[in-house]
Amino acid sequence: MHTRLVVFVEELRAAGIPVSMVEAMDAARAIAHTDLGDPEALRSTLAATLVKNARHLDAFDVAFDVFFGLTPRPMADGDAFDGAAADAEGGGGAALFEEVLEALVARDREALLRLVRRAVEELAGMQPGRPVGGRYYFYRVMRRLDADRLVEGLLAAVASGETLSDFDSRLAAEDARARVDEFRDEVRREITRRLVADRGAEPVARTLRTPLIEDLDLMHATREELERIEQIVGPLARKLATRLAQRRRRGRRGRLDVRRTIRRSLAHGGALLEPSFKPPRVSKPELVLLCDVSGSMATFARFTMQLTFALASQFSRVRTFAFIDGIDEVTDYFGVGKDFADSMTDLAAGARLVWQDGHSDYGTAFRRFEEEHGEAVTARSTVIITGDARNNYRLDRKEMLDAIARRARGVFWLNPENRKYWDTGDSVMAAYAPSCTDVYEVRTLRQLESFIEEVALGSIARARHHLEPA
Repeated sequence: MHTRLVVFVEELRAAGIPVSMVEAMDAARAIAHTDLGDPEALRSTLAATLVKNARHLDAFDVAFDVFFGLTPRPMADGDAFDGAAADAEGGGGAALFEEVLEALVARDREALLRLVRRAVEELAGMQPGRPVGGRYYFYRVMRRLDADRLVEGLLAAVASGETLSDFDSRLAAEDARARVDEFRDEVRREITRRLVADRGAEPVARTLRTPLIEDLDLMHATREELERIEQIVGPLARKLATRLAQRRRRGRRGRLDVRRTIRRSLAHGGALLEPSFKPPRVSKPELVLLCDVSGSMATFARFTMQLTFALASQFSRVRTFAFIDGIDEVTDYFGVGKDFADSMTDLAAGARLVWQDGHSDYGTAFRRFEEEHGEAVTARSTVIITGDARNNYRLDRKEMLDAIARRARGVFWLNPENRKYWDTGDSVMAAYAPSCTDVYEVRTLRQLESFIEEVALGSIARARHHLEPA
């Protein structure tokens, strides 16, 4: 058991979950007092000792299911891999769909589990030793057993000709989705169980490993992943703001107050036993954001602005400008009491971001910023530019960025593109980099959080530390 625990901890670390040696030892001691025959008790014990952040529970559950939670069930008659036969049937899921729907309506869990095993057997096309991941098999099954159709069938069965109130309809819809989600989870677990029985836990864990939510590439996240990221940005910003405020209060003592120290020494015969310090003056930087919101950059700009505005209390002033080939100040679209999603919708409809053809033009955006909003940048301003520097082969006008940089406290460029793609094609990152205090590859929420923390602490003007790629 302890050997398996060590391998399990290594898998958690490989997935990005921080587990210290002390925590692994705590887990080893805890399982000595746990009923190992109860998978859920073991899950709770290991989660309590190894997981420190609720955002990591999904990755923990996947690894736990592979190593501990999905012991192979005894094979029933016909429960052998026979994917080729299932493929030959082609579309044989119609009858199975009706049986699954009947079991869901009746809430018959035993029947549902039997149907899950049958669905995987008939529709997944699994074959021993075939190097295909579990997501592929899950997709094959759920494509034939349409989850949306199952929800619709459940709702129709619940209504059964009756007219439901709006409240009852919402409750019925939530219940239907919950039951179908449970079915989906059982299908996923059954596929994982069979893969583990066929290939072993470690290879399967590697194929099922997914990035933690804070390490997802913001440029290539799916809609579902973006929704999950959206849910954690607010709480993340509040925690970060609290931590920043505490660190500011615990800042270094100020400079030595010579006069007060000498006065105190008189009580000790001139011995400097009680040095006195002047209270430190902790300055809050002004922040100016220049965000490329064209195409795929819009997603990255959205999270940059959301996290920054949630931390606005850590800056003396925040001004935000969005651009494509035109530029406009969008600060007033955000603020206390405003819904961020609504603000982004209003921004897209009302801001003057397109001047010519609606394709990114950094040179024109910088020129128009200097002409129309140049007063926004002062010696107290930290300027943050977000974008991939892909200029559609137009003039870069780097002299305009030079002019901005000469007035600013610091200019920092956040590029969400992989560094190895900089300066390829129409990217002009090399032209703009000399004007910047530093340039960063920021593709994940973790990297964005770290960067914003540096800005808010006011130390970024001296920092020369590059964020490592995820």
